[in-house]
Amino acid sequence: MVRVALITGASRGIGAATALVLAEHGYRVVVNHRASAPQAEEVVATIAAAGGEAVAIKADVTVPNDVTAMVDEIDQRWGGTDVLVHNALTPFAITSFAELSWEQLGGKLDSELRAAFLTTKAVVPGMVSRGYGRLIYLSTGLSRRAREGMITLGTAKAALDQFVRYVALELAPHGITANLVAPATVEGTKVAEQVTAERLRELAAAAPMRRLARPDDVAKTVAFLASEDSGFTTGHYLPVNGGLEMD
Repeated sequence: MVRVALITGASRGIGAATALVLAEHGYRVVVNHRASAPQAEEVVATIAAAGGEAVAIKADVTVPNDVTAMVDEIDQRWGGTDVLVHNALTPFAITSFAELSWEQLGGKLDSELRAAFLTTKAVVPGMVSRGYGRLIYLSTGLSRRAREGMITLGTAKAALDQFVRYVALELAPHGITANLVAPATVEGTKVAEQVTAERLRELAAAAPMRRLARPDDVAKTVAFLASEDSGFTTGHYLPVNGGLEMD
């Protein structure tokens, strides 16, 4: 059976790498984007050139009607969504607690959980009806390990982590797994672009493998969780950090 994977925020970085890796594994891939159609279409074209199937769909994952329309289009085109990779990153402020406003913190919490909630709500009924599903959410090591200036992102992702555990608990009897992938700083991503070059060098040096994570490192971990081989793995937080943290 050919599985269908929806990757939110898939026009670049981790999302694009995940789309390419899942397509290589035989998935039909939905490349979601909010406002980057040319990049999304480039990902689709790369997949098609390699013999895969993909489509780009524009949708803001914090807007209910957009999410509903996107999932309906997938249902009509390919019969449903088997794998959700929720990767889309909503904006956040880099600031100290001293300078932090409630609007900054509360706004990030709202957008982070709203996007995860809406996309999950949209795909789960179909997964339940088919008795199969893979839900994968991109978190961050900052949800467990604080770093100066990253209070909004770290706090919002910590809330996402717990949301996913509750989803995993409730949906396990239906053959649906829900897991978190938590990379350290990933080169070439929007988060990395907000960090100085000197700080990126320091972060790379701090990892035992002496480099930053790469989008493919994350995508390959996601691919395992998207596979049927991961069927007894649910509610877990999988770091991709080159040994920066070891539990």
